[in-house]
Amino acid sequence: MLNQFSRRDFLATTSVGLGAALAIPKGSLFAQAEKAKPFKISLAQWSLHKTLQQKKLDNLDFAKVTKEKFGIEAVEYVNQFFKDKANDAAYLAEMKKRTSDLGVTNVLIMIDGEGALGDVDEQKRNKAVENHYKWVDAAKYLGCHSIRVNAGTTADYEEGKKLAADGLRRLSEHAKPLDMNVIVENHGGLSSNGKWLAETIRLTGMSNCGTLPDFGNFYEYDRYQGVTDLMPFAKAVSAKSYDFNEAGEDTKIDFLKMMKIVMDANYHGWVGIEYEGSKMSEDDGIIATKKLLEKCMAALG
Repeated sequence: MLNQFSRRDFLATTSVGLGAALAIPKGSLFAQAEKAKPFKISLAQWSLHKTLQQKKLDNLDFAKVTKEKFGIEAVEYVNQFFKDKANDAAYLAEMKKRTSDLGVTNVLIMIDGEGALGDVDEQKRNKAVENHYKWVDAAKYLGCHSIRVNAGTTADYEEGKKLAADGLRRLSEHAKPLDMNVIVENHGGLSSNGKWLAETIRLTGMSNCGTLPDFGNFYEYDRYQGVTDLMPFAKAVSAKSYDFNEAGEDTKIDFLKMMKIVMDANYHGWVGIEYEGSKMSEDDGIIATKKLLEKCMAALG
């Protein structure tokens, strides 16, 4: 029932959006400004994970806070903040209504806790693939373009690559008829090796299986090389930030260098703010990251 409703609703929403887009004169200053932007800024829900975990913010209000407090009009959800709602049509309808009323774009849902897509046990791997189906459907209904998943495996380099590619391929085959992407973040284990993850994505042979390069999640692997490895497959980008110096620069990551890598890959899509620092409040960290991205935008535009 949810799938039928989502397709019908999606078509109606798309028609409205297309009509609005056609109403904007091609030569208008607004149209020129939108076209000139080298990338678009979204907010990853994990940036407010402490606030959400402490029940100071409800998932349903995330889009409102994103737009009204931070001036950002696109959101990236994390499934753990509405873990039991993937099949709840009424709840998803309320999420969609609120973002629609606000004019906020739903970009993707980050999925954790649904099993390892590269599990060495075939039955567990199959179950993990199937566990993700409901999130593909939920993300499609909300108007997202992707779900972010993990290429988790305990196997060695070569075997792990084959197993993860198998799980990712089968999930991507489910998602393809819905015009949905399955994207993998460098998120620990072998996936934090840029070369391994790029090889794994290539091995799936699926055009809708890509990456979400995260600036910060590389361990014993050069972060700039890692993002370079993953950008050819990127369908979203995670601008992980930590702490800032007096000049407003991140103390761990050279954002201008990183965003140049992103731009050199001819990527002009969503770049999600994911503040994970400890010296600033979550709100201040989000604002500082946004300013830094805007500074990069001006320099690279």
